[in-house]
Amino acid sequence: MTPTKTPSDSARAETELAADYDVDPIEIRDPVAEALAVLKPGDPFVIAYSDVVKQAGHSCPTASGAYRITQRGLDALYPDGYPVRSDIEVQAAGPRDDAAYGVMSRIISYITGATDDNGFSGLAGGYGGRLGLLLFEAFDADTPEPTFRFRRTDTDETVQVTYHVSDVPEGGPAIGNLQTILDGSANEKQREVFATAWHRRVQAVLSDDSLFTVERV
Repeated sequence: MTPTKTPSDSARAETELAADYDVDPIEIRDPVAEALAVLKPGDPFVIAYSDVVKQAGHSCPTASGAYRITQRGLDALYPDGYPVRSDIEVQAAGPRDDAAYGVMSRIISYITGATDDNGFSGLAGGYGGRLGLLLFEAFDADTPEPTFRFRRTDTDETVQVTYHVSDVPEGGPAIGNLQTILDGSANEKQREVFATAWHRRVQAVLSDDSLFTVERV
């Protein structure tokens, strides 16, 4: 028998996350959305960290780090206005198949629109295209920490953001409850203390600017 879906909570347009994170949204213009009347001219998309969680399917120091890498990079690159999709090239120091760079690049691509070889090529001869704007192993970083560069294609200005993931606070003993959660043997108390420790660690990434170095290159 096919399970019956209840339309109550699942029918809501916005899914509420169990965790409530405190971090500013990212606002970014999209010329294609403006041309196709999805947005009014000059108005931005507003992307919250909760949107990134939905895209990734989870919240963790890698996902939150990618969000903050993008936020810090775009803030530095566009200090006086909204960043603009199709005008942003993203360069990753590592390869696409790396565990960290792979996850992070998908999140950064989701926000900026930049893609490598399978993205949107633009309207009417390339207007608003993002294809080829995501590059892997594009430069040699001086650190093994995840490092990305953001370049404005209209001005050639470039900023580099390094995420000091090795400095992210440890979650403590409660993080060890994850295995029992995965095998189904965890009790409610173990789940609660794990969730508190896990989300506290994610919030630290979203709040602590010292975990990121931003520099012009």
